[in-house]
Amino acid sequence: MQHEIRIVSTGGTIASTSSEDSDTGKTPAVSGDDLVEAVPEIANHATIDVDDVCQVSGFQVDFETGGHIVDAVERAASKGAAGVVVTHGTDTMAESAYYADVVLEAECPVVFTGAQRPFDQLGTDGPTNLLLAVRAAADERFRTAGGSYLAFNDSVHAARWVVKSHTSKLETFASPGSGPIAEHTPNGLRTLREPGRYSRPIPGARIDPEVRVDLVTNAMGVDGRQIDRALEDGVDAIVVAGTGLGNTTGALGATLENAIDAGVPVVLTSRCHAGTTAGLYGGPGGGQTLLEAGAISGGDLPAWKARLRAALALSAIDGANAHDRMQEAFAGIDSVV
Repeated sequence: MQHEIRIVSTGGTIASTSSEDSDTGKTPAVSGDDLVEAVPEIANHATIDVDDVCQVSGFQVDFETGGHIVDAVERAASKGAAGVVVTHGTDTMAESAYYADVVLEAECPVVFTGAQRPFDQLGTDGPTNLLLAVRAAADERFRTAGGSYLAFNDSVHAARWVVKSHTSKLETFASPGSGPIAEHTPNGLRTLREPGRYSRPIPGARIDPEVRVDLVTNAMGVDGRQIDRALEDGVDAIVVAGTGLGNTTGALGATLENAIDAGVPVVLTSRCHAGTTAGLYGGPGGGQTLLEAGAISGGDLPAWKARLRAALALSAIDGANAHDRMQEAFAGIDSVV
């Protein structure tokens, strides 16, 4: 018996084509039904139902759109879908996949996929990726485990670790320090790690559009003016992509300490592609100095996933102290393996 898989279509490169005026660039225009029609092999693996949620490029996806995607997955699960596939732009696909992994209450798996080459380009990778995503969503090992994944270029990644690593290559998604959950072979899907939800959950949360979490990247000579402006504008939390283990310049570190003293939570992450933050270095801007001042470790989460998690945590405060709620949300973040 084939299982029902809901495809939630949101646009992205996989659905993008050129307009009559090709100078305007590629834009999403292809419906979910047309994406499925282009891959007749899908019918061999699942019964498909399509929900066109939006038609936007990945770089246009915001917190509100991410919430709509999660809601569409919950609706599909409530109506009996065995799994859900989300077609999505690659620019923010890993963020939306992580959002889903953290908040979903549905027990069925959700698999995100898309393309690096547009729908109307010779050699587009969209059809192959879509077929892989459907196969993963319908696979008993994933259906039993639930969780959120990203299927691309013959690999299936857990949302917890996956990142986009190249601007244009087909092999763009990777899971630094972890590797993929599964890979496609001529014999079918080969699992390399047990499928499952590897993100610490904040069930049912949605990001309040009024919550503002700023992202600041440390680099040689960066000062604290961006933090000063953020504090003046009423920022709710700050995520720092520090160098190395989570360090900043002395000037940036001083303003971050001011933010902490003002009651604004500060989360430390690293701009490195892999590895966790740690309080090894003292002195102005050192990670240990900042942690002792009250900064919160983001562990091995990339800065942009930590920002999303911080926004979810602050949106689910329910009267709790913001710093305490953030500490709780990030506690033991590296222990989920």
